[in-house]
Amino acid sequence: MEIRQYNSQDEIGWVRCRLLSFLDTAYFDNVIREKEKFKNPSIELVAVVDGQVVGLIDVEYEVKERTVCSRGDGLGGMIWHIAVHPDYQRKGIGNLLLTEAEKIATDVGLNRLEAWTRDDIWVNKWYEKNGFSKEDSYLHVFIETGDEFKGTLTSSAHDLVPIQAFAHYLGKDKDLIKEKFNRVHECICYEKKLSSNLI
Repeated sequence: MEIRQYNSQDEIGWVRCRLLSFLDTAYFDNVIREKEKFKNPSIELVAVVDGQVVGLIDVEYEVKERTVCSRGDGLGGMIWHIAVHPDYQRKGIGNLLLTEAEKIATDVGLNRLEAWTRDDIWVNKWYEKNGFSKEDSYLHVFIETGDEFKGTLTSSAHDLVPIQAFAHYLGKDKDLIKEKFNRVHECICYEKKLSSNLI
């Protein structure tokens, strides 16, 4: 297995790897058809076996404080994507990708990494096992049935009837939201402090 910088020829494999790895998670319907391009500098790595992308990590990082990350002091990096193909999971590939990204992040002067994820227990345990601490959370709310729309959302456009919506709930009464809507996920912010290479 090789861990190396992503290049544009990896895009199809990157998309497939991300899609397959997300199928068994709370992000199962977060399908993207092409790899995003970042506005700020980024660390983009892939793990490759026999020419196939089997793992990936993308970290967009700040050159000005709080332009990418939502918290902390100094310059941080946001993990936008980390994924391992299902056929290659539980082999330490995610850990290797994270370790390499952390080395590069430290070399470019970052003092922390931030990541947001939903409430999959195994994903949260992975972050905690890798030295991340839970810092914040809010709810992702999917409004998908007629009953859920009643008293929640309406359209001001004549004859336009909403049939599906996605919302963020930032309030304190999370239990009420979880009772009202069938599909609600906690979206959790994790942060990891990075050690400096400076002596």
